[in-house]
Amino acid sequence: MAEAPFAYAAVVLVIALIAGLIPVFSKIKQNPERLKMITSIAAGIIIASAVLVIIPEGYALATQEDSHAEDEALAGSIALILLEVGDGDITEEEAIEEIEELLGGHDEHEDHEEESHDEHGHEEEGEESLSDSVMEIIEEYEEGAIDSASALNEIQTAISGIGHEHEEDDGHGGALLIGGALLAGFLLMLILEGSGIGHAVHEEHHDHSDEHGHGHVHHSAPGWMLVLGLTLHSATDGIAIGAAAATGSAALTATILLAILIHKAPVAFSLGIFSMHERETRNETIRDVVIFALSTPVMMILAFYALTGLETHTIGLAMLFSAGTFLYIATVDTLPDIHNPETGKKAMIYLLVGVAILVVLLVVGDLMGIGHAH
Repeated sequence: MAEAPFAYAAVVLVIALIAGLIPVFSKIKQNPERLKMITSIAAGIIIASAVLVIIPEGYALATQEDSHAEDEALAGSIALILLEVGDGDITEEEAIEEIEELLGGHDEHEDHEEESHDEHGHEEEGEESLSDSVMEIIEEYEEGAIDSASALNEIQTAISGIGHEHEEDDGHGGALLIGGALLAGFLLMLILEGSGIGHAVHEEHHDHSDEHGHGHVHHSAPGWMLVLGLTLHSATDGIAIGAAAATGSAALTATILLAILIHKAPVAFSLGIFSMHERETRNETIRDVVIFALSTPVMMILAFYALTGLETHTIGLAMLFSAGTFLYIATVDTLPDIHNPETGKKAMIYLLVGVAILVVLLVVGDLMGIGHAH
């Protein structure tokens, strides 16, 4: 069993806590204009995170073919060899030799499988590829456990279910599911708000931005909407990292972890800003940041132990769902000043600055070889 990602969880927790608590213990709150500026910049970071990181990552996972295409191609080639046996063109022994050559032989096959697991560590634990199954049958034949006829019959059985199984899986990453997952996340936040659990933050900011902290009306609903949305996304990050770690692929785990960390810190900082703007006491803001910071590490460990066999397209759809909540938060709840004619232009500029900040971080990450490629 792969090693549990406790070290990764600790790194994510510390970074999120530090970034989220920086605005809480600074003097930002005492300067309303600076608060408006940083709020707009943070909104830009959130939008860029959703569009440039979460959605591409989710789409890549949701449309990933895994080993299906490889298995189908191999099954077709083996079927042609078996057809030659049936026509009497080659003997059973020759057919087994051809199939073994098709797989690359023992040594080459083992090397290929090791590389495949390193590059695609997201394959379900316990799910054996067709090449593995066929090679095991050939090994039994070479050890004398079964004769050539039995070996070919078992190989025929192994390839016969490939087409049917993959037909059932076809379309799992279709446009409707991908778009539906994104829409579901957005609609969840909209429904929660429409049900009275929360309401648009922009309705409050204009009236209270200059007097925040002066005993204004209670704003727990929109504050919890923000925490809920960001925590849902953060928890999904944990599922993705935990599932990758459970495969034992250090390369895959590190890639996903670094991609998430690139936007984790600025998003945690943004949460600290927005929560501070909505909450009446510092303790409430700290509670929000702690909940957000814990969500990824906790889900990371839970996913490692309980969700090892989670299919890649399911993880992708979950990430797209979280991206929908992100987009709602950024466009509806965190852009109050855009709607104000007096502050709209300045807020728009700050928003673009936030987008630019994340773009620079992502470009630097790509140049350092820590982009999003799996």
